[in-house]
Amino acid sequence: MSATYHELLLDTRRRLEQAGVSGAQIEARFIVCHACGKSRDELVRDAQLHVTAEKMAAVDELVTRRLSDEPLAYILGEWEFMGRTIEVTRDTLIPRSDTEILCEQAIDALGEGGRLLDLCCGSGCVGLCAIAEVKNATAVLCDLVKPTLAVARRNARKLGLSARALFVGEDATLPLPEALGKFDVIVSNPPYIPHGDLESLDRSVRGYEPMAALDGGDDGLDFYRAFARNLKRCLNDGGRAMFEVGAGQARAVADILARAGWTVDEIVRDLAGIERVVKCGLD
Repeated sequence: MSATYHELLLDTRRRLEQAGVSGAQIEARFIVCHACGKSRDELVRDAQLHVTAEKMAAVDELVTRRLSDEPLAYILGEWEFMGRTIEVTRDTLIPRSDTEILCEQAIDALGEGGRLLDLCCGSGCVGLCAIAEVKNATAVLCDLVKPTLAVARRNARKLGLSARALFVGEDATLPLPEALGKFDVIVSNPPYIPHGDLESLDRSVRGYEPMAALDGGDDGLDFYRAFARNLKRCLNDGGRAMFEVGAGQARAVADILARAGWTVDEIVRDLAGIERVVKCGLD
């Protein structure tokens, strides 16, 4: 006789716990719900019903992937960011709670509206979630990788933001076309891991997330140097630029910007107390 949904959930949790997966209980529920096509409430409702062999096999496949260190977000094909569900693939980084600080700062800077530029946009989570909160705002989202930009476009459609978002394939280290105009807010969560540190990243990151979205050059600061050089003409008078940085990088990034003529307004810490976002302008 097949297992019930309750028994399947307990077995999935046990397998994850034995493998040392943190948050095994929560992950087990995500996996069973996703593989069986059920919401959390439906899983509770159907707890004593028996699971088909096909669905048990689907759960087993996803657990096997998770036990190979594949991040849960890629297994599910989506992740939550700023209270919204964002599609992710292995062409995009997984949105992280640290980056919500950058998005919150962008929302504050937009006020009641304006144009936002999101460089190295990845899934589009920052730019799209920012304009989702500011109804009179529009965004241009840039990424060099075509499959990555395709994910961002799909996220815009799912969030009902296609009419307010433009997607362009541009290299963030080079000057942007003048035709894109100027912006009130510029945001970026660029690659900032020093090249020599990539091999020491956790296997769930090193083995699955796109290296091009992580590699910031020899010292991790290549993109910030490019931003300092190239973005002045892209910012409207009174506008603000803000960049996510890695742990311990904020002061170096602030110095790069200051030496290029930017005025650094603030360095914002994340919930762990790490200096995470450098905010600047030209006034």
